[in-house]
Amino acid sequence: MTSHNPTMTFPSVAALIGGPTSPMTVKRGVIDLWSCSLEASAAVLAHCHTWLSDEERARAARFVRSEDQTRFTLAHGSLRFLLGRYGGVEPAELRFQSGSSGKPALQGQQKSVQDLRFNLSHSHGRMLVAVASEVEVGVDLEQLRGNVEALKLAERFYSTAEYEGIKHRPSSEHALEFYRLWVAKEAVLKAQGIGIPSLQDCEIVALPDSFLASVRVLSDRTIQEGWTIRWLNCGSGWQGAVSALGNDWSIRILEANGR
Repeated sequence: MTSHNPTMTFPSVAALIGGPTSPMTVKRGVIDLWSCSLEASAAVLAHCHTWLSDEERARAARFVRSEDQTRFTLAHGSLRFLLGRYGGVEPAELRFQSGSSGKPALQGQQKSVQDLRFNLSHSHGRMLVAVASEVEVGVDLEQLRGNVEALKLAERFYSTAEYEGIKHRPSSEHALEFYRLWVAKEAVLKAQGIGIPSLQDCEIVALPDSFLASVRVLSDRTIQEGWTIRWLNCGSGWQGAVSALGNDWSIRILEANGR
């Protein structure tokens, strides 16, 4: 695994939906990463809406703001579009189920569908999607908020070492480091289907001179050991990370309108 910091771009989701529909494959040991901004025309939004299940449409409708309804629809419709390409299935025909940990997984008789693992993160009009074969993967994307009470939240949710690490940085870096650790933890927990209460049960250990990190489990709860995180360059004001088990995997960044 290389240690460079991959750069993600966020073109309109319309470039994804209007791009190639040819079948995709992902090699074992490789994680495909897609990124988009959740802005599109009414026609693209309509396409995404038709692909959603009744349950997904109901979830979208529960958002109070129409902007949030639109972003949910575009994100989950785009996810279906991508997974349909990998599985050789029409987006609307995909069926999801919750695994033993509650993480969404694909249902299907075809091996191409059964072997797919994926994760979606969307935040304030942007999204990241990670796709892998047979290996669970997690991804997280967050927009930095300048008014976040980084030290107070770190003391509550992070390990003592992580809190002290943030505390001893210049105050101008507190929020940046808080979110950097947050996306790393969330990428690991989402990959394993574990919720936010477990944030304090693991510690992110950054590798020297690298954009990689490992995870130290601090309790006997359900978090697995042996996971590696790679931070992603998502632009100023954003933090992103992807995680998978082991350290023998690489990533492939795919453009929205590319192959």
